Amino acid sequence: MNGGDGGGGKGGEVAAGAGKGKEAGAGAALEWRFAQVFGERAAGEEVQEVDIISAIEFDKSGNHLATGDRGGRVVLFERTDTTDHGINRRDLEKMDFSTRRHPEFRYKTEFQSHEPEFDYLKSLEIEEKINKIRWCQTANGTLFLLSTNDKTIKFWKVHEKKVKKISDMNVDPKALMGNGSIRNLNNDFSFPREGIPSLRLPAVTSHETSLNARCRRVYAHAHDYHINSISNNSDGETFISADDLRINLWNLEISNQSFNIVDVKPQNMEDLTEVITSAEFHPTHCNLLAYSSSKGSIRLIDLRRSALCDSHAQLFEEPEIPGSRSFFTEIIASISDIKFSKDGRHILSRDYMTLKLWDINMNSGPVATFKVHEYLKPKLCDLYENDSIFDKFECCLSGDGQRVATGSYSNLFRVFGCAPGSTEATLEASKNPMRKQVQTPSRPARSLGSLTRVVRRGSESPDVDANGTSFDFTSKLLHLAWHPTENSIACAAANSLYMYYA
Repeated sequence: MNGGDGGGGKGGEVAAGAGKGKEAGAGAALEWRFAQVFGERAAGEEVQEVDIISAIEFDKSGNHLATGDRGGRVVLFERTDTTDHGINRRDLEKMDFSTRRHPEFRYKTEFQSHEPEFDYLKSLEIEEKINKIRWCQTANGTLFLLSTNDKTIKFWKVHEKKVKKISDMNVDPKALMGNGSIRNLNNDFSFPREGIPSLRLPAVTSHETSLNARCRRVYAHAHDYHINSISNNSDGETFISADDLRINLWNLEISNQSFNIVDVKPQNMEDLTEVITSAEFHPTHCNLLAYSSSKGSIRLIDLRRSALCDSHAQLFEEPEIPGSRSFFTEIIASISDIKFSKDGRHILSRDYMTLKLWDINMNSGPVATFKVHEYLKPKLCDLYENDSIFDKFECCLSGDGQRVATGSYSNLFRVFGCAPGSTEATLEASKNPMRKQVQTPSRPARSLGSLTRVVRRGSESPDVDANGTSFDFTSKLLHLAWHPTENSIACAAANSLYMYYA
C-alpha cells in the first residue's frame, strides 16, 4: 500500500456533513469531499487477508499518519502540503479568496512490526495482526510509536539515517572497485619517482538519507488474554495495555516489568459477567483513565486512590428500560471503543447500535445519543447467525469536539454534529462518497475470539434497510481516525486507505 491518488478539488464530490464548528454557525452542514486514496483496489481484484488494514492513527500534530494491517506491517504517511503553498505573504494579502487546500499525505515508509508466533505452553497460535497503534512524543525529528498484536507490544523508533561514503581520495576514481578498494594493487606497487604533488586523506561524506525503523523495546508476557487497547499517558513516560480481564501500567523505558492496576478476573471464572473491551488515558490528567466493558458501562478511575484500582471514581451507564430486555440486549450493549475528547471533558463510546457522548462530570446518562444501526433492530437474529453482531466498530471525535464519526456496513461511515439541530452525513469510502451502489462481496473478515463471543456461522448475503438501500455485511468500515486540528477523516475499507476533508 504505497501508492496514492490525490483529488477533491473543484470537481470533488460533495456530501452534506454535520455539526457546528468554530468556523461554522449552529447547525451548519459541512461539505465533505474526497481527498486521497492509498492502495485502491481495482474492480474485481481480490483482497489478500494480510493486506486488510486493522489500525489507523494520526499523531498529535496531524503531520503523520500510521496504519497497521493483518500482516503485521506498519505503514507511515507524512503530510506534504504547507500553509502558504509557496506563495509569499504579500501576494496572499492581495488575494480576496481563501487558498486553503485539503491535507495531502504521501507514503513515507513501512516496516514489519510483528511476525506470527506460537505459544508452545498453551498450544496457541499468535497472529501477527496489528490491533492498535499509538504515537509517542517526537524528539529531534525522530518518530516514536507503539504497536501491538494480541500478546506483544513493541516500541519503534523511526529516523532518517545518513548514508556515509568515502570521497576525496588520491587514487584515480577509475581505479576504484565498487567496495572502495583499488584494482590491481599488489606487492610490486611503488610510488612514482617524482613523488606525489599533494596527498589527500580520504574524507567521509553523507549526501543521501534513508529511513530506518528500529525496535527499541519489546513488552511481552504480561497478558493471558488478547490485548484490545494501548494508550499513552500525558506524562510522556508511561502507557497502559488492556486485555479482557486486566489493565497493566508500563514505563516506556522498562520492558521487563509492568504493574497490574485493574483486575476484573473473579476467583471462579464461572462468576465472570463482563470483560474489558477498551481503555484510554485522559488526554491531560496523567492520573485518570477510563475503560469500558461488555455490559455497556464506562468506569473512570483515579490512579492516586490506590495501586490496584478495584473501585472507580465515576461509573457511566445508561439505565435499562423496564421490559426491553431480550437475548440480544447485552450483546448489542457491549462497547467496542471509547475516545476522550481533546479537552478531556467528554467521552465518546460506540456500541453496536449507537454512539454515545458522555460528560465526565455527569454520570446520570449520556448527553447525546446518535443512532447508527437503528434499521438493523429487526434483523438481530440474522446478524447473530452470521456473527456480524460481534463486529467491533471504532469511533472518533473532531479536534474541536463538535462532531463525531463512526463506521458502518457497505464501507459506509457516518458523521454526526453534537450541537442541537445539527445534520448528519452518511458517506461511502470511495472516490465518490455519495455513490449509491451494491458492494461486491469480499472475503469475510477473520475475527478474533473473545469471552463474549459465540461462534456460529450462517448466511452472509447482503441485506437492505428501511429505505431499500442494499447493505453488504461483509464489507465493513471498522477503523477510522479524525485529524487532530482539521476536519479531515482517514478511514480504512479493506486494504484501501481513504481520506476526506471538509
